[in-house]
Amino acid sequence: MALPAAGSWNGNVMSAFSEVRRRILSLWLPRLPIDRIKRKLSSDVRAKQISCEVFSYPSLHERQRVVGREDANAMSVRVGGEGEQPPTLASAPLRPSLPTASRGEGSNLEPSIVVAKQDNMLRIAALDDAAAHVGLAVGLPLANARAICPDVQVHDADEAADAGTLNAIACWCDRFTPLVALDPPHGLFLDITGCAHLFGGEAAMMNLVCRGLTAQGFTISGAIAATGVCARTLTRHAHGRIVRDGEEAAAIRLLPVSALGADMTVVTGLRRAGLKTIGDVAARERHEITARFGAPFTALLEQALGERDAPISPRKPLPDYIVEKRFAEPVMTETVISATLSGLAGTLVAAMAKQGKGARRLEAGFFRTDGAVRTLMVDTGQAVTRSEVIDRLFRERLEALNDPLDPGFGFDLIRLAASRTEIVVQQQRDLDANVHDNDELAALIDRVASRIGGKRVVVHLPQDTHIPERAVWSAPAQHHLVAAAQAVWPARVVGEPPLRPLRLFERPEQIKVIAEVPDGPPARFVWRRATHAVVRTEGPERVAMEWWRAGAATLTRDYFRVEDEEGLRFWLYRDGLFEEVEQQENKPVLPNWFMHGLFA
Repeated sequence: MALPAAGSWNGNVMSAFSEVRRRILSLWLPRLPIDRIKRKLSSDVRAKQISCEVFSYPSLHERQRVVGREDANAMSVRVGGEGEQPPTLASAPLRPSLPTASRGEGSNLEPSIVVAKQDNMLRIAALDDAAAHVGLAVGLPLANARAICPDVQVHDADEAADAGTLNAIACWCDRFTPLVALDPPHGLFLDITGCAHLFGGEAAMMNLVCRGLTAQGFTISGAIAATGVCARTLTRHAHGRIVRDGEEAAAIRLLPVSALGADMTVVTGLRRAGLKTIGDVAARERHEITARFGAPFTALLEQALGERDAPISPRKPLPDYIVEKRFAEPVMTETVISATLSGLAGTLVAAMAKQGKGARRLEAGFFRTDGAVRTLMVDTGQAVTRSEVIDRLFRERLEALNDPLDPGFGFDLIRLAASRTEIVVQQQRDLDANVHDNDELAALIDRVASRIGGKRVVVHLPQDTHIPERAVWSAPAQHHLVAAAQAVWPARVVGEPPLRPLRLFERPEQIKVIAEVPDGPPARFVWRRATHAVVRTEGPERVAMEWWRAGAATLTRDYFRVEDEEGLRFWLYRDGLFEEVEQQENKPVLPNWFMHGLFA
């Protein structure tokens, strides 16, 4: 499996490599539910304390009169106390970002547990250190837990909130590698192949990741191996293990069979057979294990032993090109951020130019020091090969944000990626003036789409159908500009009125019609509580529905172009012939009439 790797990620593009043994960093958060709840409670207490201190603090105008503007700005940063920073919006519990969690005083004194319903009984799903210290354990019934510790704090499990927190942690881990996969319910896989040396080696990188998550208030265990199953098996029993290539079997042979993460029925069967450790199971013939416990367990065992490859499934597809800039000190000014994006755009364009490619989709990622990650995406109609175009598109995108890009306490990493590229076709630009017109039109569409969204800038393409509401397709202009320029529309007869109205309703509106004869044109109709007397009529134009479509209506439509006494022209139809309606309803009823469009 060929993966892009980076010679240096600090502003350099990742280049492809192959035939390299994969290295997987497995992270396990065994107390994710209780850690999430404690972080939420700590942030609520901290916000309440700081809000009280803010209300009792002198106003900014009063401080400016005493200490001056520069000192006042410094004091406004230290509202929560000396050397303490107030929480940002990212510290709110409903945001997916992960700020640094600060545990309040006494937060660990009372045992806390999270319970979930298992086997028609409330059992402990997660617990903290204080609860474990008094003798509680995962899987213990709640009644037994209350008997052991009557003062235990009980919280209900919330799998959706836990999944959101795990996904937010995965977003934070994107700063180390773009290949991050979820290992639910409380685990992650990081493919660090070829990028560990950028952080000082595998051990230093694992320590950096674990320290960052520990500072955010999570209990974390990590291990590195050639396969994800082997690394995950080690994280359940030993933290910080790094297994060299080819030593997977020796590293896990003494671990219990339950560490493999197999089904409990398989684990129980292995124990009954006298196979208590992974080494005992590995010593048996593979066909014996397969015959007794199935092929999936055999594959799991071989992956844990390093005998079979086990690729991970990343959350996001790997971009074609990635450039990024890390900062020794966080940056928060708009000038520095814009200059950084411009520099990264130049590096990205230079790397794509070496292979004759241009960017069709660009993603800018802003990683804040408190763990929040903000991503902006820009699509282009044509392959972009100039850095100033990329800079202008992101400037338009930033200016049009409803939620401004809040740097908080600063960004320590800014990344620019080309997630979709294509080969640039050289065109004659000196003699053909239409090429310049197309370029200007495509650039205008890109700028408008970056402000209001690509789905709101559309072009209309004809479709091969006689059904009026399906005859035109509204497609995004960025991706169908060439097709729109080459589209062939039905020619209008000179001197004749148009066959189709200028405005076609998305849904036809039902009207009340009075006709002189059953199959004849309408003589009077009521639409939107207004009565219109018909003075001129053209039609009918009979349109049968597409019977080959599943679930399509089979009633035939008779369209009429009518004009009322005030000169207004309408396009309406009778839904179904009399024989069709009678056959369908099995009783004599009148067909329904609908207003479908208005002529200019």
